[in-house]
Amino acid sequence: MVLDLEGALAALARGKAVALPTDTVYGVAASIDSAEGVDSLFTLKHRPRDVALPVLVDSLEQITRLGVTWPDAARRLAERFWPGALTVIVPAPAWLARRIGSDVDSVGLRIPELELTRQVLVRSGPLAVTSANDHGESPCTSAEEVRASFATALLLAGVLDGGVRNAAVSTVVDLSGPQWRVVREGSIRARDIANALA
Repeated sequence: MVLDLEGALAALARGKAVALPTDTVYGVAASIDSAEGVDSLFTLKHRPRDVALPVLVDSLEQITRLGVTWPDAARRLAERFWPGALTVIVPAPAWLARRIGSDVDSVGLRIPELELTRQVLVRSGPLAVTSANDHGESPCTSAEEVRASFATALLLAGVLDGGVRNAAVSTVVDLSGPQWRVVREGSIRARDIANALA
């Protein structure tokens, strides 16, 4: 089922999973406030329970409310690359880490660039999100692909159509330990991360 913005927000508020566009590809999302909704994301895409979910936010204020540790390196990366395709892993409260499937007290956070996604986030609050696809398969790049891939998925409330989304994946930088490291190089190059943190 295709949802409009209000329909997507209503479903998220009820703790349901919703597919939505991001600035990279389509994702399936649930409110971080709903343990059941977040859990359904693992079921929907057959994702291993020990592969932690990233969290999309709209602002640093939303990050602060999650109670995470926000080091100076995270501030510098956020100022340089957000909104955009950069996921920053930082120390997090145990409740948040366990909810997203992490066995260590950390969480990956990102402020996306797509305006439609930001419209959702500013009203929904932080969302646990994973690419819209069966685990290990290519992510969906359109609402039509989402509907085909999840045609029989009763746990998915619907999809918010944001047109074709087919950009490079986000770069993931881990700042949760004593030394930063690039976990995955995506649209932002590792050398640009190094320059920003120099």
